[in-house]
Amino acid sequence: MPSAVIRLHRLGQLWQSWLRSESPTRPVLRWRNHQKAGLLLVCLLVALVSSWPWLVEPNLRPGLPAPFDAVAPKSARVVDSEALEQRRSSLVPRTFVQVIDLEETKRLRERLERQLAELERVARSDDAERIGPVNLSEPEQAWLTGRSQGERRQWDMALRRAADRMLSQGLVNTLAVEQLRKAASLQLTTLGDAKDPRKTLGSKLLATTFQGSSNLRTDPGRSQRLIEKLITNQGIPTIEVTRGDLITRKGEPISPQAYDVLDYFGLVNRSPRLGVWMLRFTEALAGCGVMVLIMRRERPCLEASHALLALGLLLIVQAAKLWFGAAVSPLAVIVPPTLLLAQGLGTSCGLAWLAIASLLWPLPVNGLGEGRLMIAAAIAAVAALQAGRLRSRAQLLQLAVLLPLTALLVEWLLLRSQINAGMSAWTRLAPNAGELASEALLMGLLLMGAILLIPLLESSFGLLTRARLMELADQELPLLRRLSSEAPGTFEHTLMICSLAEGGARAIGADVDLIRTGALYHDVGKLHAPDWFIENQTQVGENPHDRLNDPLASAGVLQAHVDEGLKLARRYRLPRPVADFIPEHQGTLKMGYFLHKARELDPKVPEGRFRYRGPTPRSRETGILMLADGCEAALRSLPPDTSDLQARETVRRIVESRLRDGQLRSSSLTRAEVELLVRAFVQVWRRMRHRRIPYPIPAYKGYPA
Repeated sequence: MPSAVIRLHRLGQLWQSWLRSESPTRPVLRWRNHQKAGLLLVCLLVALVSSWPWLVEPNLRPGLPAPFDAVAPKSARVVDSEALEQRRSSLVPRTFVQVIDLEETKRLRERLERQLAELERVARSDDAERIGPVNLSEPEQAWLTGRSQGERRQWDMALRRAADRMLSQGLVNTLAVEQLRKAASLQLTTLGDAKDPRKTLGSKLLATTFQGSSNLRTDPGRSQRLIEKLITNQGIPTIEVTRGDLITRKGEPISPQAYDVLDYFGLVNRSPRLGVWMLRFTEALAGCGVMVLIMRRERPCLEASHALLALGLLLIVQAAKLWFGAAVSPLAVIVPPTLLLAQGLGTSCGLAWLAIASLLWPLPVNGLGEGRLMIAAAIAAVAALQAGRLRSRAQLLQLAVLLPLTALLVEWLLLRSQINAGMSAWTRLAPNAGELASEALLMGLLLMGAILLIPLLESSFGLLTRARLMELADQELPLLRRLSSEAPGTFEHTLMICSLAEGGARAIGADVDLIRTGALYHDVGKLHAPDWFIENQTQVGENPHDRLNDPLASAGVLQAHVDEGLKLARRYRLPRPVADFIPEHQGTLKMGYFLHKARELDPKVPEGRFRYRGPTPRSRETGILMLADGCEAALRSLPPDTSDLQARETVRRIVESRLRDGQLRSSSLTRAEVELLVRAFVQVWRRMRHRRIPYPIPAYKGYPA
């Protein structure tokens, strides 16, 4: 019994050790409950869409690999559904039944009444040149102007009866006007012979009214019944099956004819497979959870919106698989999202999404079997690895051109190798070169679309790409221009901090682009009162803090530069990782000078009132900036003849004070990295304080005017 307890204790220790090693190296950004609920809902949707085929679709379909060898248990004659559908499709365009459209018939009658009314106005008009609904010959003009009211009513009634007969028989809009006149003339037999002006005018008016119009519409029900009748008369196509015939061989694709035979013998299961569905649902739900955990481990500052974007893209991919089935292109639905996430969240997050999207691909792919999925995964992995290093949108566009070409070449080589190997089962379904080119073109277009969407996603989901960091580091941006003009001393201090922090970041392999951009914005809050900070006090005079003579109020001014900086970050829509540099570069440090002044007045003043509100640095980059900010003034004050050893000791004392104060506890900086930072700071300082040769300056000679 004790040995079992010891073994369990050791297993528990191993488990705890594994958890510590796999946990994030710095504090994870906390999500609110409603954000967690939203992400859980999206995870459930992804799991439901992924497992939907096992809930409503049959277990076998044409094109899928057969899971077993199937032999016909008896002889039978089975309807060939594919041939039947082809025959039905060939009959549909040329087989239809038309009926009278009552609405169109009513409209044509109303048009005839308008034409008769217009003709009557022409007859009553004294203007012989007035344009009527039809061109009138001289006999027609004479009869029209000389007819009595009784003759007009009799003639109008004859035209209405003729129109009703023509409309009841149906009009075709493609009938020539001469044929319409002839048909109208045949309907007007009561109006005299063919040369009678009453008859010629009536046929003209009816032909003009009905020309280009049809009062027929297609009746789908009657058309379908006619098609079925024709198919029955021609004979329904069938498949002759003899007992013992091999229907399918395990592993080979199921043909449409084999599927019809399997369905006839009851080997196709259409009932919901709840056990398999539950397994697939749980698998997809667990995959979503694992993906989010991996992304949070690799990126502790991951926001809920970032996870929502990744899960949303996964949901779109799963819906595309469900909609297009086996015809879906893995290259088109896997590579663009992977590139987008790798560019916005980092290579590790892009690869995590790729792994889950590939694992949740239980359906086979038409054409080259699992080879196409493997090629898509490999191309997407290359895209993720490259996207994390690209620093401009132009490089992204180059990648969007190269990836489809590479995929096209690899798929073509795979197709040729399978054909040469004699893999006839898959070769029959393999795409040709044109289909491969179309797939590569579709992938390229989607990649271009993803690149165009990146700026929109940056603002909507808070993504921070390399290109965005480079754009934010442009010193011509309004906020940085304002800092350089309104607080020039702070701006020069910022540039010095940038140099120190960049050198430190390179020394320990931190994110140089992020720390450069964050350093440029870390002190923008001093714009609210630049003269209250010593670096902006250009003239010798009274310090505003001396005039205030209130240490606590002066401490409030220092804290305000953090609070106002965060307000400016929100106003200028700075990404959260960049805005984090504003409060974290001060952490919860003591405002030592004002604390000393306050305790001269009241020794019992609590220290907490003279500390920044934090938080302390939660990343290596903000930790580096805190140390660079603390060391900058000390290094600047060292005399030119200071040795590197003395400079390192000065920097080390400042760094040790930050460590003892607990400021770097959440930054994940190790002692070895801190020592590298000390040396890197001194190297940067030495480069900036290098000696120069004194140049002789000639005396100024004045000349008389």
